[in-house]
Amino acid sequence: MAPCFSSRAMVCDVVVVGAGPAALSMATALAQHQLQVILLAIQDPWRPWPNTYGIWGHELDDPGLGFLLAHRWRHCSSIFLGEELNHGLDYGLIDNDGLQRYWRQLCSQHSVHVRQDAAAALQHHQDHSDVQGASGQRYRAQLVVDATGHQPVFVQRPNCIAVAQQAAYGVVGRFSIPPIRPGSFVLMDYRNGHLSPEERQEPPTFLYAMDLGNGSYFVEETSLAACPPLPFPLLKHRLERRLNRQGCVLEQVQEVEQCLFPMNLPLPDRRQRVVGFGGAATMVHPASGYMLGSLLRRGPGLAAAIAQGLKEGRSGAALSRTAWRNLWGDDMVRRHGIYRFGLEKLMRLGSNDLQTFFHTFFHLPQPLWSGFLTNTLPLVSLTGAMVRLLATAPWTIRRHLLWPQGRELNLLLTGLLLR
Repeated sequence: MAPCFSSRAMVCDVVVVGAGPAALSMATALAQHQLQVILLAIQDPWRPWPNTYGIWGHELDDPGLGFLLAHRWRHCSSIFLGEELNHGLDYGLIDNDGLQRYWRQLCSQHSVHVRQDAAAALQHHQDHSDVQGASGQRYRAQLVVDATGHQPVFVQRPNCIAVAQQAAYGVVGRFSIPPIRPGSFVLMDYRNGHLSPEERQEPPTFLYAMDLGNGSYFVEETSLAACPPLPFPLLKHRLERRLNRQGCVLEQVQEVEQCLFPMNLPLPDRRQRVVGFGGAATMVHPASGYMLGSLLRRGPGLAAAIAQGLKEGRSGAALSRTAWRNLWGDDMVRRHGIYRFGLEKLMRLGSNDLQTFFHTFFHLPQPLWSGFLTNTLPLVSLTGAMVRLLATAPWTIRRHLLWPQGRELNLLLTGLLLR
């Protein structure tokens, strides 16, 4: 049965659907171009976010948003093959409340109309689109942006048979002794001496941890990516075993975090009328899991392209094509294919080989490994980093990287040739 659309409509330039960081960043970026924006959120966009968001310090410093960090660590390190590597870059933890206040202020300042309503149906016309809310209200816009996450309401993407997911179980609390060096941040600690020989043959996990000050620490057992994903009880068990080996007792639990999200989803169809942003547009970095920095970096450019398209009189499919080309241009599509290829490779590595790979990776020049993790390397630099990694990696890792398995060759061709 065709959806029944209400006769009354709220009219605007762009409807942004969603209630999380992607939706808020997109709505405020558009509104700063004097566009009329409706933020259509199924739930209160100002509710507390359950997840923590880590980010490299320079990703906020560059746009002048360093004040949005709740914590900042100068000592950031990882442990591979028993060796601690100091990364030499600041790492920060987002102040969730502060970031929400920042976006709320921008919404108010630029008259973003926030409507708490579920997007129930969508109907496209030649020069506009209508979103039907579950409330019965209809919203008419020149463009609809879907920022509802990895299972989007409107955006269509090809089916992915084998979805790799990053899973993590973490605890904020007080401990009998510090679980990591006070005042520090640990990106990845792959030590596995707390596991049995049989467990070491299973998909590897690592410790991601930070000193939050005032005697509180955040410790999280994380799976880089696995298909099927590692279950939370297993991650909790491994975290407890890791802490027990250190003689570290969890004395007070302040918060528990369970995080699960896809890493290798295919890109959406760039010919569709609805434009995606954030998880809905597959913006999670396939090899590192980062996305927030990408939202802050790419959102303003997308908003500017949409505003310019409207100024030039584009509408309907022409306007959405303009937006998709800005968000997922040919260079970005190729890079995405290369990153998905890299993730496939990493998921086939056992613990020792994976540690050897990362040990080699973080010995690349800092601009290369940092740009790889933040998806800021141009395609030429990205391929150059891969070549350099191959040249310096031990033969066991080089052989694994060069020998294609499963769908790896197809993903690599997508990265090198636009398909």
